[in-house]
Amino acid sequence: MAEHSTAPAGTGGAATRTARDTLATSDRPPVHHAPAAHDSPATPDGPAPGPYRWRWTALIALLTAEAMNLLDATIVQVAGPVIHTDLGGPAAAIPWYSAAYTLTFALGLLTAARLGDIAGRRRVFRIGVTAFALTSLACALAPNVTVLIGMRALQGAAAALIIPQTFGLIRAMFDDDELPKALGTIGPVMGLSAVLGPVLGGVLTHADLFGTGWRAVFLVNLPLAAAVLAIAPRLREDRAPVRPRLDPAGTALAMTGTALLVCPLAAGTGAPSATAWAAAALGAVVLFAFTVHQRRAAAAGRTPLVEPSLLRGRAFPAALATSTLFFAVMNGVMITVVLHLELGLDSGPLTAGLTLLPWSGGLAVASFAAGGSLYARYGTRVLHAGLVTLAVGLAAAALAYRTASAGDYPVGLPFALALAGLGVGLFTPPFFSTALSRVSPQETGSAAGLLNAVQQLGGTLGVAVIGGVYLSGDGSGQAAATSAQQALVTAGVLLAATVPAAWAMTSRRRAGAATTEPDAEAADDAH
Repeated sequence: MAEHSTAPAGTGGAATRTARDTLATSDRPPVHHAPAAHDSPATPDGPAPGPYRWRWTALIALLTAEAMNLLDATIVQVAGPVIHTDLGGPAAAIPWYSAAYTLTFALGLLTAARLGDIAGRRRVFRIGVTAFALTSLACALAPNVTVLIGMRALQGAAAALIIPQTFGLIRAMFDDDELPKALGTIGPVMGLSAVLGPVLGGVLTHADLFGTGWRAVFLVNLPLAAAVLAIAPRLREDRAPVRPRLDPAGTALAMTGTALLVCPLAAGTGAPSATAWAAAALGAVVLFAFTVHQRRAAAAGRTPLVEPSLLRGRAFPAALATSTLFFAVMNGVMITVVLHLELGLDSGPLTAGLTLLPWSGGLAVASFAAGGSLYARYGTRVLHAGLVTLAVGLAAAALAYRTASAGDYPVGLPFALALAGLGVGLFTPPFFSTALSRVSPQETGSAAGLLNAVQQLGGTLGVAVIGGVYLSGDGSGQAAATSAQQALVTAGVLLAATVPAAWAMTSRRRAGAATTEPDAEAADDAH
């Protein structure tokens, strides 16, 4: 599974620190580095000792690929209503411009990291970047909604090939002294990308460069991908010392179960139908069969997709539920704001992008503070404070919609979104640190990949379900504001369900179990 968690803006720092600390204590066997054209002179046992010559240049390619993925996940939300105006089709298709990408991205993470272990991470990375560029071009040239959504799904699958390789490639190129510094660059890059994504989406769509309109939000990936591919030969090849095998049956069960669970619930607008609930129930049964299959694979000595030991007890399953619900709220709120401003008020993509800027700014500032000092001092109380702050921000946003005159811009909305963004930023670094600190070293790669996957699935559900609630009452003026309030209420219900899941994740484990929480966690429990 993927070892790098692609958390939202500002969360990369905490997730990176967790992964870095894990590397320092991990029992993993040495990783074989296949010599690249630019490696230092080889010895009979492999590359000569010493730092890899092109490591910092190669790091630029990896960080650019990370930024490209996160930009693409956020930039399209702002452009969605403009795409709908140009291509037509049902309004319910708008959330799927983002959801199709995140869904296949999440599903692809199940096997992409293992492909890197088998075929070489540099090779898979370059294939992924090439496929991402080609699918971006196909999205920009899409003649209708069906083709666009299909190409977005393929683009998400290409991103899944890229992201799991970055962490292993960084580890292959940097020694123990420089590795923390290299990993520490990921958080700021991710934070800046997520802050710029909505604004860049608004600017590009509004500018209509060379008559490209919304298509520019996909074309912008082409020069970025070209730059990555130009530097990619400088990457040092890296693969697992003992090649693992793929698990086709496990992969098929996981993908089928997830698709049955997510797609029917997100297919329409408003409340899901009885058929959708039946399909979701069937999906849950298939996922249970996947869990049984993974345990049997491990017992038989085969390599499972997911370490079955992660699902024992309540802490990590609670973390998975928390991640799914929280990121559903986060992505659902963002799409609701965009839909209301661009469809309900006809304000345009630039206004939508600028309105989301306080959200992204608050998220970046709070996540930096939470990951830097607050979590070390106060432990998981910071996580719960983030949930409370987000709840207050959602309530303030609903009030801004309620008090705005019909057809007018809700002037209090940016302030409410800044507060909500602070809540997201306070939550995310402690969440990833706490979730990963409670797993053993041999489980860490699987745990980080699984958290990443359910994060993307939660975002898919949030965009489709909460956005669908807004679209079910689509209108203009005060009717649009009412629809936005209803969507925020739905987000509030999901956030309320997050609270007990987060409590189960952060509560102390049974007596006698070792803990690796920070010292502040012990102080927190003492209170």
